[in-house]
Amino acid sequence: MFANVGWGEMLLLVVVGLVILGPERLPGAIRWTSGALRQARDYISGATNQLREDLGPEFDDLRQPLSELQKLRGMTPRAALTKHLLDGDDSWLTEAFQSPEKPHSAPPPAAQPKAFEPLPPGTPAPFDIDAT
Repeated sequence: MFANVGWGEMLLLVVVGLVILGPERLPGAIRWTSGALRQARDYISGATNQLREDLGPEFDDLRQPLSELQKLRGMTPRAALTKHLLDGDDSWLTEAFQSPEKPHSAPPPAAQPKAFEPLPPGTPAPFDIDAT
């Protein structure tokens, strides 16, 4: 439930709680919160166990779409493309985007783009009709 909360966030929560509630009421608030979380976790695990007992083998069929959704949650666009379009084989992608072992020679100086040169004062900016 709190897998993404690190020690820094926990310390910040304690400091904010200390400022808002004060040192007298903070331990009681922490005890109440931990008890409520423990009770909610017990209710959830009890409901899960009861469903497992009531449904039997159909419970696994119910959980299968949820596990597929969990897999999709962590999928990146690249992983989705390789899974659905390439059947999981991304070898050509990794080869295409790896740096070559022997660097190519630099392009000739004439092929390199020109550096930006400022226009003289009073000259209108260039306008490209195809770009608009």
